[in-house]
Amino acid sequence: MTTQKVLIPEIERKTFSEIKLFQETKMREQFQYVAIHSPFYKKMFSREKIDPAKIKTLEDLTRLPITTKDDLDKYNQEFICVPKNKIIDYITTSGTLGDPVTFAMTDSDLDRLAYNEEISFVCSGLTSDDIIQLTTTIDKRFMAGLAYFLGARKLGAGIVRVGGGIPELQWDTITRIKPNVLIAVPSFILKLVEYAENNNIDFKKSSIKKAICIGEPLRKQDLSLSTLSERIIEKWDLELFSTYASTEMATTFAECQEGIGGHHHPELIIIEFIDEEGNSVKKGEAGELTITTLGVEGMPLIRFKTGDICQPYYEPCKCGRNTIRLGPVLGRRKQMIKFKGTSIYPPSLYDILDDIKEIESYIVEAYTNDIGTDEILIKACCHSITEGLEKNIKDHFRAKLRVSPNIEFCSKEEVDKLKFPVSSRKPVIFHDKRK
Repeated sequence: MTTQKVLIPEIERKTFSEIKLFQETKMREQFQYVAIHSPFYKKMFSREKIDPAKIKTLEDLTRLPITTKDDLDKYNQEFICVPKNKIIDYITTSGTLGDPVTFAMTDSDLDRLAYNEEISFVCSGLTSDDIIQLTTTIDKRFMAGLAYFLGARKLGAGIVRVGGGIPELQWDTITRIKPNVLIAVPSFILKLVEYAENNNIDFKKSSIKKAICIGEPLRKQDLSLSTLSERIIEKWDLELFSTYASTEMATTFAECQEGIGGHHHPELIIIEFIDEEGNSVKKGEAGELTITTLGVEGMPLIRFKTGDICQPYYEPCKCGRNTIRLGPVLGRRKQMIKFKGTSIYPPSLYDILDDIKEIESYIVEAYTNDIGTDEILIKACCHSITEGLEKNIKDHFRAKLRVSPNIEFCSKEEVDKLKFPVSSRKPVIFHDKRK
């Protein structure tokens, strides 16, 4: 085995005040760039009568308007800062909250993406000695699979691009190549376990020891393991690491081995947490994550609202990094449900459903009732439906949320068809049918 020095960027070891001064320098460079090259932001500066040269501190950011998903959708081409012959890769967002948006990436942007994933892998304890099995797609205009490949290549680790699904092929690859790290959606790891159990594969003695997880949270709001994580570990003793990222920010918040939130990479992105009125929340409070990209050439963004409500943590980490950490996404701003006077985000429903052992799989629907208010319907498939199960499920909700949704028992085929639509890259658990 080779010895590899742990790559923690020097800025991540600095104090908050040093990080702030560093980011302000990077921010001024990015603003100077967009003021010249971005048609969208040039118009915005002119319309709002803002001199970008006077935006010098992070506090000054609040003088600028918010950039929204609607802006990206409506004025997509105006965000591009380079001629077409400098665009190397075209990517689209997953379209979780609407139509997918196209992003243009230059050679420099791909280098930045590789660096982001390299230091994120290292944050989760990976080295050049590791072999990574990629179970998410690298095609279909998807950024994550490409980022993982580029990051592994920059790190010097091996990578096997298996792609999504097909447990038989996944296990054939594990047996043949003996990777020790999976990159996977957590619920897919349980499918691999189920396949192994049904086909006499001794998965506990396989080469896989660690999983970098995407698309589903591994932790609850208090940073303890979610029920999904506990079910994985009960079956298969893996080290699990959560990641949070999006196409818009082209940056990852990756957990270190302390498992207390995803670390911020301050040389790549500025983050704010805002309330419903667009004002900064008090330090330590949860708010909507709003980002300003640094070092992006193709389509930089300024004060872009991600739609994700996140809880920041500011205490230095034992791993040596002093950066802000993000807990699991508490919910999406647009997905908040006002149900019988209670404000609910879908993840709080998932936490309860995951704790009910009789439930094998589920999706959550929100819809508008006859009097124009929000209703919730849980479509669940169960291992077995016993007398009193529906009442038991509703009692769980009343105990935790003081309200209980409607329950509909369905077959696994019905739930899976809704949960895994052909057009989606990841499970769709929440279906918003409200008017």
